[in-house]
This record gives sequence, C-alpha cells and structure tokens, in this order.
Amino acid sequence: MGVANQTSISDFLLLGFSQHPEQQPLLFGLFLAVYLVTVLGNLLIILAISSDPHLHTPMYFFLANLSFTDTCFSCTIVPKVLLNIHTQHYTISHTGCLVQMFFFMKLTLLDDFLLAVMAYDHYVAICLPLHYTTIMGPQRCLLLLAASWLSSHLLAFSLCLLMSQFSFCASHAIPHFCDVPPLLKLACSDTHIFQVTMLTEAVLSGLIPLTCVLVSYAHIVYTVLRIPSPGGKHKVFSTCGSHLTVVTLFYGTLFLVYFQPSASYSADTGMAASVVYTMVTPMLNPFIYSLRNRHMKAALWRFFSWGKYSTHSVVLVTSVMSDSAIPQTVAYQAPLYMGFSRQEYWSGLPFPSPEDLSNPSMEPGSPAFQEDSLLFELQGRHSTL
Repeated sequence: MGVANQTSISDFLLLGFSQHPEQQPLLFGLFLAVYLVTVLGNLLIILAISSDPHLHTPMYFFLANLSFTDTCFSCTIVPKVLLNIHTQHYTISHTGCLVQMFFFMKLTLLDDFLLAVMAYDHYVAICLPLHYTTIMGPQRCLLLLAASWLSSHLLAFSLCLLMSQFSFCASHAIPHFCDVPPLLKLACSDTHIFQVTMLTEAVLSGLIPLTCVLVSYAHIVYTVLRIPSPGGKHKVFSTCGSHLTVVTLFYGTLFLVYFQPSASYSADTGMAASVVYTMVTPMLNPFIYSLRNRHMKAALWRFFSWGKYSTHSVVLVTSVMSDSAIPQTVAYQAPLYMGFSRQEYWSGLPFPSPEDLSNPSMEPGSPAFQEDSLLFELQGRHSTL
C-alpha cells in the first residue's frame, strides 16, 4: 500500500456502542451498574476469603486471585467507556491504546491460566485425595500463581511490542476499546510476523490451558462415575459446575473473537462477544462461585457480622448452613499446612482426637475428610486398586 494511504496516528477514535444521543444516559447507567456490581462483588469475595481462616485453602486462594484479576480486568476497560459516554469525547491516544491493550491481554491470559490451575486443583482433590496436601502445598500454589503472572506478562508484552511498530491506515476508528483484531484491520504494515507470533501464543496460552481443563475434568468424571453413591456424584458435579460455567463463558467468547481470520473479523460480532467477557463474565463470577457454595456464603455472613460471634458460634453457624458440622468439614476447611498447629487445630472443638480416627496415619488436613463421605468412598476405591 502506498505511503499516501498511511499515517502516523496519534489518536484512535473509539466508536462506542450507539450513535444515538438519547441512548447514551441509558448505556451510562447500565455500564456503571455493571461496573459497581463487578468491583464490589469481587472485592467481597477477596475480603471474605482473606478474613476467614477456614477458607485459607488452595481452592479459595486461587479463587481470590481470580476475583482480583477480574476486578483489574473491569478497571482496564469500563472506566474509559464511562468517561467517553459522559464527556462525549471518543478518542484515545496511540500510547494509551497500547497500554490498554497490554493490560487487557495480560489479564485475559492470567484468567486463562488461573482457570486451568483451578481445574488441576479440583483434579488433585478428587482423584488424588491422599496426596493433596503434598501436591498442593503453599510453595506449589505460590509457584503456580507466579508462573501464571510471569507468563501472561511476557506473552502480552511481546505482542504489544510488535504492535507498536505498525503503521496504521488513515481510517483509525475502532470499537469501544483497544483490542488486537480491530487494530490488525487498520494496520498498513506487514502483519505476517505478528500473526505467526499471535498464533503461537494462542497455542501456548489458549489450547494448552484448555487441554489441561478438559483432561482434568475427564479424570474427575471417570473417578466420580465409579462412586456408588448418587448423592456423592451430585455433590462433585454441583461443585465443579460453577467452575465449568465460568470456563464455558470465558473460552466460548474468546474463540468467537480470536479464532477467526482478521480479514473476516466482524465488528458487531466482536463487540457483542467482547462485552460478554469484559463486562458480563467478571460480574457473574462472584455470583457463580458464591451462591452455590455454602462455605463462601457462611464466610460472607461471618464477614458482615464483624466478628460478633466467637469461634464456637461460628462453628455452630456453619453447622446450620451446611446441615451437619462434622470434624471432616473443618478439617478440610482449615488444613494444618496453612498455619494451624495440631493443638490449635483440635483444641476447643467437639472433635475426636487424631488418635481416635479410624485411620490415624491420615493427616486431618487431607481433603479425604469431606462431609457426605464423598472422598472416603474415593479413598476406599483407591485402596482396593
């Protein structure tokens, strides 16, 4: 393409969601409500998990990080959208666009990795219950989290660095935020290297985590189907259903936007899909993970009570909400390796001592201790293999 058709763009024009002025107040109110619900919901999840020692387990550790990522994710996109609607000024600088794209890609990739790590955590807890505390110890959890953060940073930075070298055509209008497909359509430079790099990163950061999720749940389904108790099967599928719902929303919209050639990219389809994973999914995650989880609901209830009740009362409240408070429940919620000594672990609670357990060699912190004896069944099946 000739030089006359190229320009060094200093600003991009963000098209927004509607060109009708009478719809702008409605859109502003809608997006503001979604943004506030997203931020407050995810912050409540983080505060409830951090303030409740019973939830200091790997599963909730990764859930808190996912909520933090979703909060940052919304703060990357929605405030700029609200500002544009309020000021009727729909431009963003070239540098600002690249910065927004970097954080958007980094947080999207981090979500991707965290969902895969959470699937692996479910796999270990259900399929390898006796080795859970060994495999998912604090150091392993921190290593998985650090690797997710570092990988997402490097992958996003490499693409943004290549994008910063492009020249763009005279038309510089893009949808409501800076994303890769619309910017590629505006590029006048040769994008072959960029697209090869993006495809390679898509395999590394998309297909590999998705494969991890699918393989983990294939093992989970195979293990659970061998449980004779119908109630046990329902418990596991109900617990894993929340994670699978989020995974489906996340990957479904990503495949719709990114796994298509840039030449056939549809702005309307891309905008609809991007709204789902930039606004709707981060807003739904707190509800999906908390409303069907009685431990999270109990933690939120205790958080709003501002420490009004003693530890013994908290145990009684948990008992009411979970129908039965048994030693295995609290043993699972407050494992020894998360900072509870054996004396603190058993003192003051109406539990049998470790010597009275049917299997004294089993650590009380093992997820083999579960209400409804689900993982006791798994343990029995492993021991007979």
